[in-house]
Amino acid sequence: MKQGFFQIAENVPLTDSVMRMRLLGDVSDITASGQFINIKLDGLYLRRPISVYDRDENSVTIVYKAVGKGTEQMRQMKEGTLDVLTGLGNGYDLSEAGERPLLIGGGVGVPPMYLLAKQLIAMGKKVSVILGFNTKSEIFCEEEFKALGADVTVTTVDGSYGVKGFVTSAMEGKDYTYFYTCGPEPMLKAVYGASKTSGQFSFEERMGCGFGACMGCSCKTLYGNKRICKDGPVLRKEEIIWEK
Repeated sequence: MKQGFFQIAENVPLTDSVMRMRLLGDVSDITASGQFINIKLDGLYLRRPISVYDRDENSVTIVYKAVGKGTEQMRQMKEGTLDVLTGLGNGYDLSEAGERPLLIGGGVGVPPMYLLAKQLIAMGKKVSVILGFNTKSEIFCEEEFKALGADVTVTTVDGSYGVKGFVTSAMEGKDYTYFYTCGPEPMLKAVYGASKTSGQFSFEERMGCGFGACMGCSCKTLYGNKRICKDGPVLRKEEIIWEK
């Protein structure tokens, strides 16, 4: 983990509520797709954890949804400097992907799939991506995934675009060697039940500190309690215990 000050280089809308922000600064601690950063905002006690969408040698890009006071404050920012913790979370393990990995993202669980897809394609993998949304107006980043060379399927709950239904509807008939997923917990449970291989799940969880000190985001696994912010947010399928 590293603390640094980042300059806002871009903060543009992708939909009515989803924004893409690019930050310039020291990204040396961001070493894996699936990690997140933690942003300090003026007037707010807790930092805001946001998944990494992409990174290069001197910048990190995040895609976030304005849903509360903190992210709404972020949406209004056009310039300035942010206090950011980087290199948080364990990230995805790419070594188990096999030749045909399937990436499944739902809503704000879509962004961490982008860097993951980018890395897997660079490794020569044949990547398929399923992006799940409620309706057509909420869709973002479809073309960006296609530009990487991924085979992209979009689902909408209301059927206004792509495959009608949930991401699990598009999983049927897919030929994959392994899967990676991120999204709201009901979606993750559904993917767990529909999946036919091993895989990795990235959990969205409210956090206090973001680096394992407060234990506020701990969860039960087959191997004992794990902290989503430090031991996660990525957990393997075989260790997950779902709360009833």
